[in-house]
Amino acid sequence: MKKNSVTLLAGFLLIFMGLSMPSLKAQDGEKTDKLIADAKEARSQFVSTDNLMESLFNSSAGYVIFPNVGKGAIGVGGAAGNGVVFEKGKAVGTAKMKQVSVGFQFGGQVYREVIFFQDQAALNRFKQNKFEFSAQASAVAVTKGASTNVKYRNGVLVFTQEKGGLMYEASIGGQKFSYKSL
Repeated sequence: MKKNSVTLLAGFLLIFMGLSMPSLKAQDGEKTDKLIADAKEARSQFVSTDNLMESLFNSSAGYVIFPNVGKGAIGVGGAAGNGVVFEKGKAVGTAKMKQVSVGFQFGGQVYREVIFFQDQAALNRFKQNKFEFSAQASAVAVTKGASTNVKYRNGVLVFTQEKGGLMYEASIGGQKFSYKSL
């Protein structure tokens, strides 16, 4: 009797898990669709601030847009965000960004970030999860005309755009990324 009830319970659990997996997959699909829509909106915000960025979006081998990066710090800081990787204008994967920093810093902010890849080799490094920024990496804040005289460094070019918050900062840190294809 006890063996039958354990078998029956295990069977119900397997059926329940099997039925719930498609709904979890659907939720993941909805989150990805929302992330892609947010990334496209972030692209239009970057271009509306500096219309010269349109040529970077069109001429780069690919780019990753993090539409919402949250950052906070009290001495030690951290930031994180999810993004979408585009190749030839088509979404090909998702990305996660994590950042740790130390130094004089206090506050919190939300911003957008876009990383352009100059060539296929730079994009492939990112897609192979062999990509991170050290303390020496720098981003250009997007303002009108900010993209006029920028140059790729090691095959990448980074722009950020503040969305809100207040952050006092004199710190060093690095960003680490992970990629997952769609």
